[in-house]
Amino acid sequence: MRDTAPGQAPDMLAWTCPAPLRDQPRVVMGHGGGGALSAELVEHVFAPAFGGPALSVTTDAATVELGGARLAFSTDSFVVRPLFFPGGSIGDLAVNGTVNDLAMSGARAAYLSCGFILEEGVETDVVTRVAQALGAAARTAGVQVVTGDTKVVEAGHGDGIYINTSGIGVVPAGVDLRPERVVPGDVVIVSGPIGVHGVAIMSVREGLEFGVEIESDCAALGGLVEAMLAVTPDLHVLRDPTRGGLAASLNEIASASGSGVVVQERDIPVPDPVANACAVLGLDPMYVANEGKLVAFVPREHADAVLAAMRAHPLGAGAAVVGEAVEAHPGMVVARTGLGGTRVVDMPLGEQLPRIC
Repeated sequence: MRDTAPGQAPDMLAWTCPAPLRDQPRVVMGHGGGGALSAELVEHVFAPAFGGPALSVTTDAATVELGGARLAFSTDSFVVRPLFFPGGSIGDLAVNGTVNDLAMSGARAAYLSCGFILEEGVETDVVTRVAQALGAAARTAGVQVVTGDTKVVEAGHGDGIYINTSGIGVVPAGVDLRPERVVPGDVVIVSGPIGVHGVAIMSVREGLEFGVEIESDCAALGGLVEAMLAVTPDLHVLRDPTRGGLAASLNEIASASGSGVVVQERDIPVPDPVANACAVLGLDPMYVANEGKLVAFVPREHADAVLAAMRAHPLGAGAAVVGEAVEAHPGMVVARTGLGGTRVVDMPLGEQLPRIC
């Protein structure tokens, strides 16, 4: 801002705003957090560099036509620390994360590729345990690992094990899941309690105790999605709220659809251990990552039947209606608090807890 002489009115036309805090000349941890920084990196660096008509930046998987079939195709990399945590491991995440990205397009995963990046010095027994966990998770999800790659980097240039998985699956006829289909009146449903995975990782990483062991909700959601689509193929959008949590997923959908979203805070299922941990650490459960939950925008006329089908499935037993899409405040997410007030649920800048997947 330009200096102003004493007693002189400021010339507001001469004011200049500082660069936004997120205008970073170098990559920071927040760029990998699934929030606004991640979106900016994709929008301003990756999409212009290799974007094409099939590039998907608003969905978890791309849907492409090949040989007359509609295929969903997705890739994900996993850098979680620690490698093993209550309820799972990096091997489980490497399968379930990619399977779930395909499921959010309505596809049942068929085949996976798997790339291991190993740090020199990591124990072979640890690699074996991770590989066995990955294979077991693939069998549970009903998917085959059919190709892969292994690389080794020098000691000190990795963190034990990183994994990349890519997957393909067939999208059934009549299924069209994408945020642009959301319209005011759609009902917002979450498949169960949120924030579990992020708090499970945090508790073991930081050596924190909350009176009860919290296990990750890591799971493959293909079967749950099939149960929902069996009620109606006319679901509008599905999203698994991983990095950035439920808040990031709702903001991405609101922005892409142009609809506003209203959620009722008291209706969002948050387990007591997660709520207590977040209260102690000053975190908002809506921003904590999940690895076995989904959020769905469902036409109102199908909402009751879809909710019943979700609750009948083991991975949707805790499903709940938490809000709706609205015409007001397009592109914005608002939460109604238990005290009757409202608050804006912003897109997170980065991630409250990095390296959770």
